[in-house]
Amino acid sequence: MRLPCGIKGLDYLLRQTANVECVAVENGWPNDESVFHGATAVVLYTDGGGKQAFFASPERVAKMQSLVDSKVGVVMIHQAVDVPDEFATHAKSWLGGAYLTGLSARGHWDSSHVDFPKHPITYGVEPWKINDGWLNAIQFVDGMKGVTPLVWSGKEYAGSRAGLDRDIVSWAYDRPDGGRSFAFTGLDAHAAWKLAGMRKLVVNGILWTAGVELGPDGAACEITDEQIEAMLTPREPKKPKEKSKAKP
Repeated sequence: MRLPCGIKGLDYLLRQTANVECVAVENGWPNDESVFHGATAVVLYTDGGGKQAFFASPERVAKMQSLVDSKVGVVMIHQAVDVPDEFATHAKSWLGGAYLTGLSARGHWDSSHVDFPKHPITYGVEPWKINDGWLNAIQFVDGMKGVTPLVWSGKEYAGSRAGLDRDIVSWAYDRPDGGRSFAFTGLDAHAAWKLAGMRKLVVNGILWTAGVELGPDGAACEITDEQIEAMLTPREPKKPKEKSKAKP
């Protein structure tokens, strides 16, 4: 098995929009925080459950807050939205909602996405079907003020809107300070990058948070299956378990 092209793929796709400059950072946080200077959006595609590098120290949390206060766009993809309880207030104010253990849900299931609400992030997004890993039952800000649901997925209702707020897996957030945020809890399956509709949704979402004006067809996000395969990182093979010795 191999991991998604992730950051490499996003870097390649985003550069297809004119005047967009990207800085790809490994290991969840830059060694030199000067890369944040002049940033219009920060994309966080990382492990969750407290493993997020941006929660690793009070200084990093403060840096994230300063970016939000400066109206920098915030994007969280897949596990990044899964936050420890102690950071729930921060995450909800940054993103509009968060996955909280004991209240939210997760799992893998088939879903079909054919109907999208009208929003710049959904411009040009084609229908897709996938079996992916999802996080839903997101805990949103009070009254979901400023939150615009974009995609739904749940075991019972698949990709329809019938699951209502519980099945929201992607949303836009117009923050009270005037900044913008976007979240997509899918993209566990590396095959997802081969789906044009899903790619466009994510690329549109990132550009929208950065204040880029999107045309009716959305952003360019062309990539071949061969390019995606070349960007995938091989997983380290698991070591075989040692057989327990039989007792005499």
